[in-house]
Amino acid sequence: MTGANIVVKSLESLGVKYVFGYTGAAILPAIDAICQSSITMVVNSNEQSAAFSAAGYSRSSHAVGVAVVTSGPAITNTLTAVADSYADSIPLIVISGQVPEHKIGTDSFQHIDVANVFGATAKKVITIDKIEQIESAIKDAYYLALSGKPGPVVIDIPVNLLQNESVYHAVPVETYRDIYAHEIHLSDHQCQIFFTLLQEANRPLLYLGGGVNSSQGSRAIREFNALLNIPSVNTLMAKGVVDENDALCMGLLGMFGTPYANKIIQSNDFFFAIGVRWDDRVADKVGFAIDAKIAYIDINPEKVHQIRTERSPEFSFIGDATNALADLTRYAKKHAITLDIHAWQDYATKLKKSWPLNYNKSSEKLQQAEVMEILNTLIDEKTIITTGVGNHQLLAAQYLKMKNPKQFLTSGSFGTMGFAMPNAVGAYHANQNTTILVIDGDGSFKMNMAELYTIGSRGLPIKILLLNNQSDGMVHNLEDVTCKGRHSASERIYDVIFADLAKHCNFTYAQRISARDELKTSLHTFLSTQGSAFLEVMTDTEEVLYPVVRPGTSYKDMELGPYIKEIQPQ
Repeated sequence: MTGANIVVKSLESLGVKYVFGYTGAAILPAIDAICQSSITMVVNSNEQSAAFSAAGYSRSSHAVGVAVVTSGPAITNTLTAVADSYADSIPLIVISGQVPEHKIGTDSFQHIDVANVFGATAKKVITIDKIEQIESAIKDAYYLALSGKPGPVVIDIPVNLLQNESVYHAVPVETYRDIYAHEIHLSDHQCQIFFTLLQEANRPLLYLGGGVNSSQGSRAIREFNALLNIPSVNTLMAKGVVDENDALCMGLLGMFGTPYANKIIQSNDFFFAIGVRWDDRVADKVGFAIDAKIAYIDINPEKVHQIRTERSPEFSFIGDATNALADLTRYAKKHAITLDIHAWQDYATKLKKSWPLNYNKSSEKLQQAEVMEILNTLIDEKTIITTGVGNHQLLAAQYLKMKNPKQFLTSGSFGTMGFAMPNAVGAYHANQNTTILVIDGDGSFKMNMAELYTIGSRGLPIKILLLNNQSDGMVHNLEDVTCKGRHSASERIYDVIFADLAKHCNFTYAQRISARDELKTSLHTFLSTQGSAFLEVMTDTEEVLYPVVRPGTSYKDMELGPYIKEIQPQ
């Protein structure tokens, strides 16, 4: 069979049901073969969106999303999405067509050196130079992408190899899966050391990261903490790993974290970090002289080595956090481990009630925080959220309480505007019986606005909530602080009714509102609409995101703004 058919057979054997992409000459043999197979091809508006959709498929499921694009500008268009996936440890496969082998290195039309361009942004780049490599490369890439610290794999295939013929060997996928089996566990001695440290602490705190943002990871941390009831904080990537409505879940930690998360970290004496990368927007606020003992578990050896060097944790372990937590739970049950931290638990519960989020409730203009506060009462526990990047993203992270893992999909480390809509396309195809809700700001929305066509033309029942403050809100806030209020390029000088664009793209529901008395009714109608729905809410340009811990300061310097104040819990 042709190399193109070997690509398809390999993907089918891996259980791939959808690929996301855009056509072109160098990839055409593969796309033609895909469209004659059991695999459905979802055509996006551009290649960046295709790769983001594939990543959204991965982020919202336990499978690996696949993007298929052509050569030259098509594959380079995926670079941002590949880098975004690498930064957030998201498994992804991008398959690109390449010019014929005899034209490589000759300044041929639409040729680019994929290996050199993607080398620093991908977990691995595979350049196919023999047709016999195709099957093993694709099957191995799938499990490599999932293994260890997950990440994207890029496979570059010259078009002549897609056209030529060879033998498909049908090697069982388990052969490749078993290569990456992870069997490292904590010993009883290591567990004993850990629990000795933990039982010596009076104010322990869990710091949860994206490494446990899976059904297995979430189950492991919940079972562990069901025994011990330790207060927790989380990164942006770990929303929903524990139920955020739990009294001891303090929520988002960091530069724009909740007031109670950023306060409780100032008092802990045992900091147990699980599956985190010590992001600078979180860790730099802690400082290198954190007055707490540190325990750290992560699967990435380089990161653990870095933290061992920089922070000298009393306990650290390189391995799968899910396995390690299961080991700790088994040991705790076997040895009847308990903690006497009632005063600390009471403090955490009271802190969360005493420092609630708040915003300008007397403004004539709608506040994004206000929209998020109401939305939190309307979404169910199965709703999957995707966000853009900016103030709306962090307000959603603060106000929306997730109950389950893989429900809050956002660009964490790379902070990519234009992420929300294409990610939602992938999330929908992985979760077709679940409500997919996009929360976007007008700045992020415009970056991949053409995905309105993808969603509307395909009749995808995705709901898009656009919070339009006619500015790049986060930068606008920053300009007020650092540029003496000069807004050089962050405000919109021309008003476009984006809801009208949604109407033209075949959305079932598309409205714009600006009045407070329309908000609740419109949100209800929007969320209950069958089919594609778009609600544009005009919000206050001058709204400021709080709390904020500014660069170079610590958590004790957190700015709460004029509206977040301590209250007496009822």
